[in-house]
Amino acid sequence: MAYELLVMDLDGTLTNSEKKITPKTKEALLRIQREGIHIALASGRPTPGVMPVAEELKLEEFGGYILSYNGANVMKMDTKEVIYQDIVPKEFIEPLYQAALAFHVGIISYSNSEIIAGTKTDEYMQKESSIIHLPIHEVDNFSEYIDFPVNKCLMTAEGSYLETVLPRMQEKFPELNIFRSEPYFLEIMPKNIDKAFSLSRLLEYMGITRKRMICCGDGFNDLSMIRYAGLGVAMANAQPEVKREADYVTASNDEDGIAQVIEKFIF
Repeated sequence: MAYELLVMDLDGTLTNSEKKITPKTKEALLRIQREGIHIALASGRPTPGVMPVAEELKLEEFGGYILSYNGANVMKMDTKEVIYQDIVPKEFIEPLYQAALAFHVGIISYSNSEIIAGTKTDEYMQKESSIIHLPIHEVDNFSEYIDFPVNKCLMTAEGSYLETVLPRMQEKFPELNIFRSEPYFLEIMPKNIDKAFSLSRLLEYMGITRKRMICCGDGFNDLSMIRYAGLGVAMANAQPEVKREADYVTASNDEDGIAQVIEKFIF
């Protein structure tokens, strides 16, 4: 099979434990782009948090793509054209804020320049801030402050507790797509939005089939695209369920697992 599109999650997949792309993996990715194979970065990060990685891999030069906010925003890097996007309906912001207060969990969303925290900053928000390099802005009234479109909200708490909150949130908000990306992150997305759905829009735009696409990931939010891809790849460090669903398990993100996929299935 001649693959035309390589899709990668960022944290835990493309980047190593230090949140860096290793030289071996970077060279392999630049090489396939020179050969005419496209790259898409599919991440739960907001668009500003994906941009530095896209720039490092020269996606603008080679015409790559980024799917930020778990696919709620799909952008073509060379033209900055937004191919597809969806937003959390405004009428849900206040009920989500009240639910966060009732469940005693953190809640954040994003602007182009900052993380907006509706509750007191916790260690998980700080983790998010360090990953995406955006400052945290605590606001007095989350729902009043957010008077602009947002692609997602995020709830934060210790993993075992957040696991109990998930089904209650799903029952309370059936009109939204709610799932965990990390044990301590509860993603709140527009209905039907996930990485697979947004990739279907991208494939339609590119004029290629999913059989020509490799998708690599490690987290719960990567499951949909790994199932959808022509070749679904899990990292060795992936969640057990992700590895069970994958067509192939590569080396870990600290062992150049992406470079291994490129050598095995592209070259």
